[in-house]
Amino acid sequence: MGKIAFLFPGQGSQFAGMGKQIAEQETLAKDIFDKADEVLKFDLSKIIFEGPEDLLKRTENTQPALLTVSTAVLEVFKKHGISADYTAGHSLGEYSALVAAGSISFEDAVYAVRHRGLLMEEAVPAGVGTMAAVIGFDQERLEAITAEVSEYGDSVQVANLNCPGQIVISGTVKGVESAGSKAKEEGAKVIPLQVSGPFHSALMKPAAEKFAEVLSNITIHDAKTPVIANVTAKPVTSKEEIKSKLIEQLYSPVRWEETIRELMDSGVDTFIEIGPGKVLCGLVKKVNRRANVLAIGDMDSMMQALEKLKGESVDA
Repeated sequence: MGKIAFLFPGQGSQFAGMGKQIAEQETLAKDIFDKADEVLKFDLSKIIFEGPEDLLKRTENTQPALLTVSTAVLEVFKKHGISADYTAGHSLGEYSALVAAGSISFEDAVYAVRHRGLLMEEAVPAGVGTMAAVIGFDQERLEAITAEVSEYGDSVQVANLNCPGQIVISGTVKGVESAGSKAKEEGAKVIPLQVSGPFHSALMKPAAEKFAEVLSNITIHDAKTPVIANVTAKPVTSKEEIKSKLIEQLYSPVRWEETIRELMDSGVDTFIEIGPGKVLCGLVKKVNRRANVLAIGDMDSMMQALEKLKGESVDA
């Protein structure tokens, strides 16, 4: 068997009720939810388990919620003795990847992402910014279109390079609409995304400056396992580099397709998505159909994954 990478999902994978089963069945998982509530001084677990969806969907809740569920699932999974050669996470998921790699404690990470969410909300008032997926279009051409639109005063950038033929753009509502309609004229399919802000765009620079202060309140260690940074799609382990990349990440594109290619080039053939949903498994398959992908979001999927990994039946 080749190498293993743990992948962690970002915003968009959340749903009310995620993590509830594992928290009820496993003390290790419940402890993570309790720690989150304690650090944040409010009942985040209740929002995760019961919703309502609109409250869970608020960025400042979604970010700590996803980190908490991914970490809770990871803690239970770890006791089965499967370890990662690399970790990576999509946008917010990078924090779960850093927790998994021993670079940031869960308590520090949940504090940081709660503030990250608040600062991202604050940077751009609701309704000013948005994002859209551009399907079946050339990356260089799209970068040229967004640069052209931005030059005329409506800020828009390439935000997520997810997989072949799927790129997300982010910016002001007008900027995203203009760039989207130009891409459509040239044959692209454009899907507006239900997001609360223009993430990974230049509009997030004010949030990044304030976020640097948040990161100076937490302890970042050198990572024990290499983490593929969103900003560069290259492995990082040094605490200084991890910190600077987390600040840049707020306004830089998420290089996800390149991240998967980097992992494959490093000998990874098994990708385990830890947390709610299977979005990242789908993206990995679009990069390489032959990759082994496993998604672990609850006890059932964990047992199935362990049987495949160990080639035997597993008792919980």
